[in-house]
Amino acid sequence: MDITRAVEEAELRLQGIVSTTPLQPSARLSELYGANILIKREDMQAVRSFKIRGAYNKIASLSAEDRRRPVVCASAGNHAQGVAFACAHLRIKGTIFMPRITPTQKIERVEHFGGDLVEIRLVGDSYDEANQAAQEFCEQAKGIFVHPFDDMLTIAGQGTVGKEIHDATRGEVGVVIVPIGGGGLASGVASYLKERNPKVSVIGAEPAGSPSMYEALRQGRVVTLDELHTFVDGAAVRRAGQLTFELCRKHVDRVVLVPEGRICTTMIELYQNEGIITEPAGALALSALDDAAGDIRGKTVVCILSGGNNDILRYPEIMERSLVYQGRKHYFIIEFAQKPGQLRQFVDDALGPTDDIVRFEYIKKTNKERGAALVGIELKDKADLAPLLKRMERIQLNFRPLGSEELLYDYLV
Repeated sequence: MDITRAVEEAELRLQGIVSTTPLQPSARLSELYGANILIKREDMQAVRSFKIRGAYNKIASLSAEDRRRPVVCASAGNHAQGVAFACAHLRIKGTIFMPRITPTQKIERVEHFGGDLVEIRLVGDSYDEANQAAQEFCEQAKGIFVHPFDDMLTIAGQGTVGKEIHDATRGEVGVVIVPIGGGGLASGVASYLKERNPKVSVIGAEPAGSPSMYEALRQGRVVTLDELHTFVDGAAVRRAGQLTFELCRKHVDRVVLVPEGRICTTMIELYQNEGIITEPAGALALSALDDAAGDIRGKTVVCILSGGNNDILRYPEIMERSLVYQGRKHYFIIEFAQKPGQLRQFVDDALGPTDDIVRFEYIKKTNKERGAALVGIELKDKADLAPLLKRMERIQLNFRPLGSEELLYDYLV
């Protein structure tokens, strides 16, 4: 398939359905990285993500006969909203499989867009488990499967983001940073941009906890991850697509892995500075600017903010992960002598003037001289940790920092 022609056909099919989203300049980031940073605001679509492009392009391409068959898809949320919107708009019945971990906000949005034409089924703990169930159901129901990324019509729909970037910058963009989950957006955008301007650099940004495309490119073949972290739910895919892998291998210059904590920090900074609400996957491209810093100075750089469907109930966890990533929040098991004055000595002699106890769990035990407490401390700056540890040693406190590899740490963060 001629990807350029397919993207241009998709653009015509999507007229009146999707918004031509703005390229928003960021003075803050431009100054920080010495580049002209533009944010492609796909969170401003009706469904708050780019996924409406591929989903609608695929479903609107169905023949009259195929439209009488049920539409089936699997999604962690955003693709589901695009499919639900398309089903409602085109009056086609659909069944959408979503992982049980999908944020409530996304499920409610799917219900809102799909109405009585769409049935939602919550299955499995990841996209891949929901996808397996959807594939089995689709075969039994003789339905039409609308893949969220590994389908050329879906890829072409997502590729219209690349065409808009090319048109808005008159082809003068130097670097485009694009988030990667299964690879539909990255392969569509990169394919179109590289066809129009081979000199443009396309950098993929993938969550460090679900590096399916990174590993596929590294090993030269599509692989299935043994472990998958699902915090970045919109990009948590155990296995990249075969089509998207081939296109990314050809057109994406490199893929960087972004820690979850940095993604959380980016989300908070976007909200505090630009007033933008983004979901974890939506912040991936902007979170990769540190890794791309050596490639972007003096250039026009577009970061695709792919979605803004974030549940407000997730913000306490996002704040927690950000503080831990910045080195400003630490947990300790501290053994106190079970006698008066021990906690006061800790507060007076160990804590610095800007250190704050944010968690303290302790139960006094009968017939024991010492008792362990779980203590969480928030610092003003990560450099305050070393002085804190020295003061705790000076007063001969028996303590142990909790590392991220420990089971209790997973319970806390």
